[in-house]
Amino acid sequence: VAISVKPLKVQNWILPELPGFITDILISIDDRFLYFINWLQGDIRQYNIEDPKNPVLVGQVYVGGLVQKGSPVVAVTEDGKTWQSDVPEIQLSLDGKRLYATNSLFSTWDRQFYPELAEKGSHMLQIDVDTMKGGLKINPNFFIDFGAEPDGPCMAHEMRYPGGDCTSDIWI
Repeated sequence: VAISVKPLKVQNWILPELPGFITDILISIDDRFLYFINWLQGDIRQYNIEDPKNPVLVGQVYVGGLVQKGSPVVAVTEDGKTWQSDVPEIQLSLDGKRLYATNSLFSTWDRQFYPELAEKGSHMLQIDVDTMKGGLKINPNFFIDFGAEPDGPCMAHEMRYPGGDCTSDIWI
């Protein structure tokens, strides 16, 4: 499987293009879908990889990144219009129907690229997965704010399901 992420043309960043930066990759337990976080651009992608020589993008949701609403960085389309996304380690449930994502990667990188994250803490989202046709949708009823923790804001990453997830080496 060979997948590349095109850079986004942007304004108000240190470079004129924002590269793709893949941080977490998962393959569903049935080997049909590949998921990854595109951390700087702020999207989660789902590819159908049933034909490994021809991966097909079947789901994509924007959950943050440098081009999220409120950021000074804006993406620029081919016709010159600008846009920002609504609000990158992922966990996929054993049944493949729930994908969990946090917006923290490494504390030193978080502080460099997303300084407000260290001040306000990270969060976790649940992405509902269409396991038949492919597709991703943010679950509006699931949001965990780690900034509200009793000992101050926390930056969450590397969460695990009790008993394992689709990437575990646990076999029954």
